[in-house]
Amino acid sequence: MRVPAHRASGHRRTRTVIATAALLLPLLGAAPSGAQTSANSLQLAFASAAAEYQVPQSVLLGVSYLQSRWDAHAGAPSVTGGYGPMHLTDARTALAGAATHHGEGTEDARGDSARTPLLPTAEVPTPAELPARLRTLPKAAELTGLSAQELRTDPAANVAGGAALLADAQKDLGEPLSDDPADWYAAVARFSGADDTATAAAYANDVYDVIRTGEERTTDAGQQVALAPQPGLSPATAQLAETGLRTLDTGGTECPKSVSCEWIPAPYEEFGDNDYGNHDLGDRPAAQSIKYIVVHDTEGAWDGVLNLVQDPTYVSWNYTLRSTDGHIAQHVKAKDVAWHAGNWYINAKSIGLEHEGFLANPDAWYTEAMYRSSARLVKYLAKKYGIPLDRQHILGHDNVPGPTTSTVPGMHTDPGPYWDWRHYFALLGHPFKATAKKNSGVVTIRPGYATNQPEYTGCVTKDVPCAAHGSSEVRLYSGPGETYPLIKDIGRGTAPTTGVNDISSRVSTGQQYAVADRDGDWTAIWYLGQKAWFKNPAKDPTAVPASGRVIMPRAGLKEIPVYGRAYPEASAYPAGVPAQAVSPLPYKVLENQQYVVGDKVPGEYYYAVTFTTDSHKVVVGKDLYYEIQYGHRVAFVRAADVDVRPSR
Repeated sequence: MRVPAHRASGHRRTRTVIATAALLLPLLGAAPSGAQTSANSLQLAFASAAAEYQVPQSVLLGVSYLQSRWDAHAGAPSVTGGYGPMHLTDARTALAGAATHHGEGTEDARGDSARTPLLPTAEVPTPAELPARLRTLPKAAELTGLSAQELRTDPAANVAGGAALLADAQKDLGEPLSDDPADWYAAVARFSGADDTATAAAYANDVYDVIRTGEERTTDAGQQVALAPQPGLSPATAQLAETGLRTLDTGGTECPKSVSCEWIPAPYEEFGDNDYGNHDLGDRPAAQSIKYIVVHDTEGAWDGVLNLVQDPTYVSWNYTLRSTDGHIAQHVKAKDVAWHAGNWYINAKSIGLEHEGFLANPDAWYTEAMYRSSARLVKYLAKKYGIPLDRQHILGHDNVPGPTTSTVPGMHTDPGPYWDWRHYFALLGHPFKATAKKNSGVVTIRPGYATNQPEYTGCVTKDVPCAAHGSSEVRLYSGPGETYPLIKDIGRGTAPTTGVNDISSRVSTGQQYAVADRDGDWTAIWYLGQKAWFKNPAKDPTAVPASGRVIMPRAGLKEIPVYGRAYPEASAYPAGVPAQAVSPLPYKVLENQQYVVGDKVPGEYYYAVTFTTDSHKVVVGKDLYYEIQYGHRVAFVRAADVDVRPSR
């Protein structure tokens, strides 16, 4: 997300839930040992709450999985003020207790950085100003007699609150408290908090997909939770008519049928002195191909973000995704070019997705509902436009290169180290896995998200460690050990740090690099023109062997330049279209260094500097480029400068 430069009595119930859970141990086949009771206490809490409120346990588990994957996040609120395994929302409390959100910079219409918070914490709304989906926890407190504090911090109480809400919805709909999970479709749809049938149905369908396939995992608190599959389950979807929700206007949206999607257009308008915003009209993919999908986080709450994208003096992106339920708003057609990536070449070749969230708040967690909705949208777009499902085409904003040397230090770093790329690509149906034998010449970065917890600083206060949290990223050192200095990015011009926004010495899950060396538990890769080492023990690897093509300087060349955009040669520009400089970045690929190839593309430039489209042109040159994984970001090298070969 970018901002332009110009602008009371709950103790009794809790004890009852825990006591009931203990009685259920023999029924669940669990031995009543202290260790096992502790490891299974959340599973028991689901069983207890299901029995007390007469909700099928599979429904309760399915709803909770879609909200939080059963994680408790140590009582910290989500992006939208949701707490605990059931994601009970209390957004007003979350906002009132939050520090100012920290982002990594914002950009003006063409991409320069200067981020500011979108929702200052002084502007805490009253309960009446919040939609119902952001205040389910107070209702759960009323239904259960548990205090709001217990519901926020005690996972067992939180699960009881979710069960009470489901049972209340079922009764309000005039449905019986049936033990058949198929009879709870409308109540599950209501639990989403959505105010329209499309969003509610998409949410309920996801819950029932989880129930049909089953799930099993160890949570962030070490709890072992399982939901047995029910493959033949067919919910009573006709119940949706009983919910009284509005019908969503989906006119003109470009979304798969499996998500809820509405059209909230970004304006294409003139303003000021020969200025216009906030995107450019185009003719993609006929005039130019779409090569990339860029994943962003919003650094702001849903309503405020939608207000911004409807401002013609602001910038634009193609889609926004809501955290509570995965609802999608489309703003710019895929044929048109949104201003979102901070690199005009990438803008012209990409689709931008903004996800409701905050980079520097590790416990402002993203919901499973949003991950799943986003994955379905990306699969749909990738299939439609022929975009490969890999980390050199599905980019984070933090993987977009600076187009010129002066822009490198200000490029964005969202969605940051807490976005779960491994889970996201599993949902995309393209999980990261080994594709070669041991000691291959290429590796795919793949740490375990929950157990991989490198230290970051500056989430709230500069240089102060962030809360320990799972991460998709792995730290890089200049030698095979943590006593060596961190890798330096010469383009940033500053010493490397562990700052949450400092990507100079980190690699991200799914990225692929050519191996430069190995030393015991440490692996070196070619990264930003140098050897970069990361810990990669055989018993707990942070990368897996991979195969692929790599580039290296053509024979006889000691070094070659690296570019942040693949622009045509000067002779390719027709009259009336100013030739764009093919400006190298302050980086080099030295002889004998290798970098993994992502794509081969012609030099291309989209000329669009006026409101009227009669002068818009796509210029395609004869010079070819290879996209490579150069550092944390991708980059480009001229095909004429390199040799391409299979990795050794």
